[in-house]
Amino acid sequence: MSRWKRPLTRFAGTPSDDPADSRTPATASGFLTIGDTTYIDPEGSYPLDHRADGSATLVINDTDRQITIVTERNSHHSPAPPGDPTAPAPAPAPAAGLVLAPGERTETRGGDSVRVG
Repeated sequence: MSRWKRPLTRFAGTPSDDPADSRTPATASGFLTIGDTTYIDPEGSYPLDHRADGSATLVINDTDRQITIVTERNSHHSPAPPGDPTAPAPAPAPAAGLVLAPGERTETRGGDSVRVG
């Protein structure tokens, strides 16, 4: 009867085969500019503040990934679910608005946030 001489645990520093690790979006390299703020190697979502004077906010995608301007949720106008008029309406998921490829820019007066990836 032969015995295994190799331990069954993963060595430190070896890459993981866990599928949960592959679902995490990688950090984009480059710069994301929203209005007067520039983010270096952005990851995740960033707020899109609207200017008090009503002018458009400049969004520049100088990263290696696409970005999405997510529109407002508008949850206070959602209808109640059918069957129970007293039940609160579920908040709708944010809807994708405009998608910018790497190197693109736009000016926007709408939107709730900017999502990388």
